[in-house]
Amino acid sequence: MADPTHQDRFSVVIIGGGAAGITVAALLKHQRQNLSVAIIEPSTTHAYQPGWTLVGAGVMTQAQTLKQEGGLIPKNVTWIRDSAVAIDPDASSVTLESGRVVEYRRLVVCPGIQLDWDKIEGLKESLGKNGVTSNYSREHAPYTWECVRHLDGGTAIFTQPPMPIKCAGAPQKAVYLSSDHWRREGSLHRTKVEFCMAGDALFGVPYYVLALQKQIDFYGVDLHKKENLIKIDGEKKEATFQKVGTDEMVVRKFDMIHVVPPQSAPDFIKKSPLANAGGWIDVDPSSLRHVKYETVFGLGDVAGTSNAKTAAAVREQAPVVVANLLASLDGRPQTAVYDGYGACPLTVSYGKVVLAEFLYGGKVAPSFPYDQRKPSRFAWMLKTEVFPRLYWHGMLKGHDVKVKHKTIETA
Repeated sequence: MADPTHQDRFSVVIIGGGAAGITVAALLKHQRQNLSVAIIEPSTTHAYQPGWTLVGAGVMTQAQTLKQEGGLIPKNVTWIRDSAVAIDPDASSVTLESGRVVEYRRLVVCPGIQLDWDKIEGLKESLGKNGVTSNYSREHAPYTWECVRHLDGGTAIFTQPPMPIKCAGAPQKAVYLSSDHWRREGSLHRTKVEFCMAGDALFGVPYYVLALQKQIDFYGVDLHKKENLIKIDGEKKEATFQKVGTDEMVVRKFDMIHVVPPQSAPDFIKKSPLANAGGWIDVDPSSLRHVKYETVFGLGDVAGTSNAKTAAAVREQAPVVVANLLASLDGRPQTAVYDGYGACPLTVSYGKVVLAEFLYGGKVAPSFPYDQRKPSRFAWMLKTEVFPRLYWHGMLKGHDVKVKHKTIETA
């Protein structure tokens, strides 16, 4: 039963206290201090998820990627420690797991993405033992490093499910860093490395594919396209893949396997009136306002837009949402535009990164004056040192650090 002493109506309600939710709240408070803002977020721990690739490679510790959620909620923003279970945009309300109903004038929806571990038979039971691991799990990213450093030859399989997933480059980052570790240890020549992906392209932006294929070839990785993992047997150390578009199955033996789970919008979003046919929040790709409900905005991994689902995308989306939301409250034209920017620092070895940056339509949009397809120590420094600091001390505090990127012709 709702507590009548709680405030149950706010000017802005934000569903989700991850990168998108905290950033939007901070920007709103910077620009309009007297606005009543609430964040609905059940978790007490906030994670810098881009760091989990580095945790799985022994470069970062799990603790370095985590902070207390309460310490990140902006001052004078109400934190509602509960889960949203239903949205009624016609009544301008959100129902929480506790039964409490919170009303809003404007709603920002950014609960992130749902990891569907149970869509792969046997995965939940196998994870964290028998060489079955995933950097997409906070609990198991450290186990990836245990598997990698203790493997002395044998078969290592890395998987990638159908799109969309968050940080689409992360599955192959694990391939490269693991292979580079084995190369340095002198065991790569007796290690069979397999990358099994459900799609048919190594990366969604063709401009970067050749550079990444060179890395696959350099490490001697066996690339299997259009193979989707559907079953894991940890005890037998067997992985079953379905050839996409057919009924054909392939069973592969492994000594370790890094699994990326299928992903989708959270179930309560799929069931809501805000969802498109795919279950994602149906927002205009430029304004990030809902196509039907003018008081609703969406951003981050849950948005039904074609950009890469990365923290870099959120950093560009949040100011657009805030500008258009405040304009809508004021009755002004909403002129802020998101161009689809996303970035993926592809760690191709220890100390080297291919820095992919792009807009809607796969337009290449580099921020730095060099060919970013070439593995770079500078980009490694950005990935390991600059970006984490920018996240914690810039983005989440509403201090937007804009790096100008210009599009280049690739045809």
